[in-house]
Amino acid sequence: MIAFNKSTYIQRRTELKKRIGNGLILIFGHNQAPANYPANAYSFRQDSSFLYYFGQNQEGLVGVIDVDADKEYLIGDDIDIEDIIWTGFVPSIKDLADEVGVSNAAPIAQLEPMVKAAQAKGQEILFLPPCRHDIMIQIGDLLGIHPLKVREAASVRLIKAVVDMRAVKSEEEIAEIQRAMAIGYEMHTAAMRACHPGVTEKEIAGIMEGIACSKGSKVSFLSILTMHGEIFHGDPSLRPLEAGRLMLCDAGAETVNNYCSDNTRVTPISGKFTQKQREIYSIVEACHDLVIEKARPGIKWMDMHLDVCRLMTERLKELGLMKGNTEDAVQAGAHAMFLQHGLGHMMGMDVHDMEGLGQVYVGFDDEVRPSTQFGTNCLRCGRRIQPGWVLTDEPGIYFIPALIDKWKSEGLHRDFINYDLLETYRDFGGIRIEDDILITETGCKVLGEKTIPYHIDDLESFIQR
Repeated sequence: MIAFNKSTYIQRRTELKKRIGNGLILIFGHNQAPANYPANAYSFRQDSSFLYYFGQNQEGLVGVIDVDADKEYLIGDDIDIEDIIWTGFVPSIKDLADEVGVSNAAPIAQLEPMVKAAQAKGQEILFLPPCRHDIMIQIGDLLGIHPLKVREAASVRLIKAVVDMRAVKSEEEIAEIQRAMAIGYEMHTAAMRACHPGVTEKEIAGIMEGIACSKGSKVSFLSILTMHGEIFHGDPSLRPLEAGRLMLCDAGAETVNNYCSDNTRVTPISGKFTQKQREIYSIVEACHDLVIEKARPGIKWMDMHLDVCRLMTERLKELGLMKGNTEDAVQAGAHAMFLQHGLGHMMGMDVHDMEGLGQVYVGFDDEVRPSTQFGTNCLRCGRRIQPGWVLTDEPGIYFIPALIDKWKSEGLHRDFINYDLLETYRDFGGIRIEDDILITETGCKVLGEKTIPYHIDDLESFIQR
């Protein structure tokens, strides 16, 4: 079952042909990935760009667009009776092609002759960088490239065309993301209600994953749920939650049509924030809301990130954790003691949308290049934002003991950081608040029909019901 009407896929491929102009475009779908032996595979996930242009959620397919001849092909092998016994009926490749408006279907054996004929005519072969090694080998064999060189041999002009198209979400795509947001709301609010001393991190993560599965969905990435919020990708463990600490939950849903949500909330395990927790949380809250107030088309996301860093520095100075001139501190990168990642990333069919195509193409351009400064170098998007983009707004403050020790021993940024006071926060953990925003013609809109509680009073009231 395809996600959208046939005309959507026809229009997308037509637009791609206009942008590319000439050449033979190969867009590879994914194969099944064995977990530990061939018959025991991971849950199948199709390549997102293949889904975007060819719509079919079946393994072993390749989409071919001959721009010069204005012909399109869906390449793949029909299943046989042995497959049908185990998996049930699957439409023929011709039927799958018809569903998405592709006129031609052919078996995999015809792919190599098709490519060789194009090469003999001097036609450029364009493909996207694969993320899976089996596809790297397949492309390497097809084009005579060492598999480890395949990603760097991918077509930059195809990457840029795909990025520009996929970045701007249509109304039907936004509707899918809203469905993911609704499931994400149920996941996060269930986690908040289950958050009590003695309950394990794993148990709460399992509750969230069960909600996603029950909706015909799945988690959009491995859920991050931990009392150690200073660990960015903290996997849930069998540790029981402890009174007085904070539970950071970064999780999202992916709909059956492969569009994602991504939210982060922090819940006081005892039901109320301590004064110290409230002070730090309120800074992150203000930074999160600054983005909602200021984000609009045409601004550089890099500038938005730095505005958040300035506000964070000002507020940390009020607590005595930072000092000195705010602009000098941010320019020097001293704020990265507390915020070591970027403000947000694009989101869509991939929770880090199109990251596999190369972040330098997704988030940057000739005007805005990636930073090399610690912390800001983790910003996944810096260029001017456009209407139709979906981005995450996710500032945070983290107290990482190893980083405190390293910078303190090296004497870094002593003019801007109060290390004596910072020592009293070593066991604090971390706080992040994350929502997904749609850039509109005049500003931005927070996605989700319901807002997962995050303002301090709303959050404490919600979990105490």
